[in-house]
Amino acid sequence: MKSKVFFSSEITAEKVVELFHAASNDLPGGILPGKVAVKLHSGEPGNQNFLKPEFWRPVVNDVHGTVVECNTAYDGGRNTTEKHRETMEKHGWSKHFTVDIMDAEGPDAELLIPNGKRIKKVQVGKNMLNYGSMLVLSHFKGHPMGGFGGALKQLSIGCASSYGKAYIHGAGEPEKIWTGDHNSFLESMADAAEAVVRHFNGNMVFINVTRSQSTAHVLTLFMPPTTPAGIICLSALKAATAHTRLTPQRSWGSAARNMSL
Repeated sequence: MKSKVFFSSEITAEKVVELFHAASNDLPGGILPGKVAVKLHSGEPGNQNFLKPEFWRPVVNDVHGTVVECNTAYDGGRNTTEKHRETMEKHGWSKHFTVDIMDAEGPDAELLIPNGKRIKKVQVGKNMLNYGSMLVLSHFKGHPMGGFGGALKQLSIGCASSYGKAYIHGAGEPEKIWTGDHNSFLESMADAAEAVVRHFNGNMVFINVTRSQSTAHVLTLFMPPTTPAGIICLSALKAATAHTRLTPQRSWGSAARNMSL
């Protein structure tokens, strides 16, 4: 089944909830089943451009979701559980939601990727196994290493444990976290994202928000073999174009270089 894609130039919390309901109609019972993980970016200290808890609160509350994150693999305000919890508190996530740092305690969970182009497994926060579905909330933007930051990066780097992040960056060689081949990193990220999608067996909805961008760009949506129920794009760009590619991909490797989710 192909996913349905919804686009709106109106960016409000109310519009997010409205389109979420439209996108989730194809889910069994029209809801995300089981305990719902809400994957978003908690925001690095000093970064003021992440989408704030107040914006996401209505849709997170609508699904009775738990905000989930994993620790980073680089120095900063989120590379240890203690510092990450402090950042979550400072940025308001803990105030508004139940928060779960999925790799706060080991051991990591390992997802296999039989058809992976670069990697055949990925290490994710073990608490991810406690959830029956996932709502992915993304601020679509440029990224210095990934090309674009959005849902594909949320699924791969975002759901990977601290060790898993190094494993993806190094395309299976975590010691090469910052020195590995760049294209191999992108393809590894696509492999890891596919593993998370397969784990949830299509019980996913993606919401992608583009705003505060200086130039218009095309949103190209690459769908995995097991397609989620729906994708939502909200863009404040007056000249933005939404272009959808709905044919399921055999591999996400080619999609990685054009990562638009």
